[in-house]
Amino acid sequence: QVQLVESGGGLVQPGGFLRLSCAASGSIFSINRMGWYRQAPGKQRDMVAIIFSGGATNYADSVKGRFTISRDNAGNTVYLQMNNLKPEDTAVYYCYAEALDLGLSYDYWGQGTQVTVSS
Repeated sequence: QVQLVESGGGLVQPGGFLRLSCAASGSIFSINRMGWYRQAPGKQRDMVAIIFSGGATNYADSVKGRFTISRDNAGNTVYLQMNNLKPEDTAVYYCYAEALDLGLSYDYWGQGTQVTVSS
């Protein structure tokens, strides 16, 4: 089992920045990748950024060059630095972790944090 707790959402003006954090606890040794998804009202949940245990990253095209995903040395906490925010970035942001155990994959989600970009 992996527990994820997010923080850092809020209201920001267009062009502003926010930093999201996601702290993992529990069976963190089994985590293969962590990242962020977002879901706007009436839309599906989409991948924003992923970081693998080896350090490789993957970003949605819409956030490339503006968002940066990183993690602490222990691998327990993942961050999403969001710069030059746009109104279309408004969504609930969910932390995600994939854990591997005996060849099986398990998905875990945080409770979500609201990001609102508006003037």
